[in-house]
Amino acid sequence: MEIALFEPEIPQNTGNIARLVAAAGVDLNLVGALGFHLSDKLVKRAGMDYINLASIKRTLSLEELYVNKNGRIWLATTKGAQRYSNVKFADEDTILFGPESRGLPKDLLETHPEDCIRIPMLPNLRSLNLANSVAIVLYEALRQLDFPNLIP
Repeated sequence: MEIALFEPEIPQNTGNIARLVAAAGVDLNLVGALGFHLSDKLVKRAGMDYINLASIKRTLSLEELYVNKNGRIWLATTKGAQRYSNVKFADEDTILFGPESRGLPKDLLETHPEDCIRIPMLPNLRSLNLANSVAIVLYEALRQLDFPNLIP
């Protein structure tokens, strides 16, 4: 299982997500340009000492992500037609999240509508915090897989 962040902009979110994936035993893939440096003190503060335990890799583009992926790539978006809790996750899947200010590119969502998933929320709200969204979807995926390698 892998969490991928496309062009993340806020270092604290990425630090929190690095801590989350370290605790969950999944990989973090940072795709495209980052809005900060990984050495940023805000990333380190949010990730605490878990940053060094996280499996973090870099991928240059969405195209490269798709070329090098064996499993399905789920696209987390407020525009998804299906709820994240209604899909069947697999061990080799990637769950891709977009940048905080704009989400995933429209053309990607239009090309892969069957892979778009959403977290239910009130219609007058724009979105949830990125780190919170990753936690919600990741732990549903892990629950479906019976929390592999985690202490029950």
